[in-house]
Amino acid sequence: MGADELLSADDTTFQAAWRQMTVDERNALPDYARTRLFDRYCRLTPWVGDTVRRLERAARRRRSSAEPEVRIDGAALLEAIYDFLGRFVAYPSTAARVAHTLWIAHTHLMDIWESTPRIAFLSPEPASGKTRAIEITESLVPRPIEAINVTPAYLFRKVSDPKGTPTILYDEIDTLFGPRAKGNEEVRAILNAGHRRGATAGRCVVKGKLIETEDLPAYCAVALAGLGNLPDTILSRSIKVDMQRRSPSEGIEPYRRREHAPKGNVLRDQLAAWAASVRTKLADTRPTMPDGVCDRDADIWEPLVAVADVAGGDWPARARHSAVTLVTLAKAATPSLGIRLLASLRLIFGEREAIATNDILEKLKALEDEPWGDLKGRAIDGRRLGNFLRRYHVTSKTVRIGTRVARGYTREDLYDPWLRYLPNPIGEGSNQSSSKGSSDPAVAGVTTVTSVTDAARCPRCAGEGCRWCDPRLR
Repeated sequence: MGADELLSADDTTFQAAWRQMTVDERNALPDYARTRLFDRYCRLTPWVGDTVRRLERAARRRRSSAEPEVRIDGAALLEAIYDFLGRFVAYPSTAARVAHTLWIAHTHLMDIWESTPRIAFLSPEPASGKTRAIEITESLVPRPIEAINVTPAYLFRKVSDPKGTPTILYDEIDTLFGPRAKGNEEVRAILNAGHRRGATAGRCVVKGKLIETEDLPAYCAVALAGLGNLPDTILSRSIKVDMQRRSPSEGIEPYRRREHAPKGNVLRDQLAAWAASVRTKLADTRPTMPDGVCDRDADIWEPLVAVADVAGGDWPARARHSAVTLVTLAKAATPSLGIRLLASLRLIFGEREAIATNDILEKLKALEDEPWGDLKGRAIDGRRLGNFLRRYHVTSKTVRIGTRVARGYTREDLYDPWLRYLPNPIGEGSNQSSSKGSSDPAVAGVTTVTSVTDAARCPRCAGEGCRWCDPRLR
């Protein structure tokens, strides 16, 4: 029956027709008719009318008793967390403390990030505050899991828990990646793969007599703490905090879980409420990164800078300063032997166009503070030099040096690896994207990372293009 027919039908016919209609059919009626017909049905069917009136009264009571919505100041909340962390942890720098604060905030918004950085508290010696940092973090993040001596199956199931994405807090990570670590390949896999949203770990699951494949989610936030260092695959996706033993002048409060964890939980709940209120805004935020923080470093810092931008106050500038500082420190860490060799060769070549292999070897061994005179008990030779440089597509050739002809290497062949893998000498090059004149006040004035992504300028043509720097002109 149509709407007009139902409105004009007698009560008995109307009741029978209304009961036979599906929900979709009722919803398809015009608004004016649907409201009138429903009121008529409630009047003709007392128990339905009583139920509707009871639900309406309950809704009015809830609305009248509900507390007014309280707007949370994101900047003040981050400042409270920053102060709370500083009470119990002696950080190596304010940049590290800012990074830890923003990392905690980003864990409450895991569903909107493309990738999540790991935060790694590392130190050369024990008793440097690493475990304390993990303990404080536990009281501030959602669904924390203290992963010490856990099985891979446990981690996989926790990460795929429908209740929500956990935050894994892995202490004593040196037992997983250190020289004594054995048989932890599956746990390493989840730590390696889980930084990107949508990442999964494929496993075979036995169900009765059947073996089925199953894709288990691996994406989650992870905080790590341990002695020594981490593999490059993990470290390149991490914010590294180099913890040190506290000096006598650095005073902190003793942390007592029973007393202080509830206070951290209050901040955690406030942070969760604030995150829910800015979730939509953050999903559309694309922060401007400071000069020099690009590629993988930008992937690491984008969630943290986005949180700072939405929080407001002085947090946007503090976040970018922290990013520049920690990225610069990470780049200044001990490079690989290949990078050190390229740097040594650039120093040896100077303005020379070509050098014989034997001369290069002699000069390498004469360099102080470099390992070329003793590589695991043996000095570098021509074969090992060639193996190192072959990774960068550089091979030896016959070169002419004055009147002498010998096997060696040319500046022309080494220029491209120098350009790609080494920072520029002072005065050469400029960053690919400058923050000078930026309209973003959070970016303007932030110190640039001059040793991260400088584009070298050819000393012969000053960047205009010549046969020496542009392969297309050779």
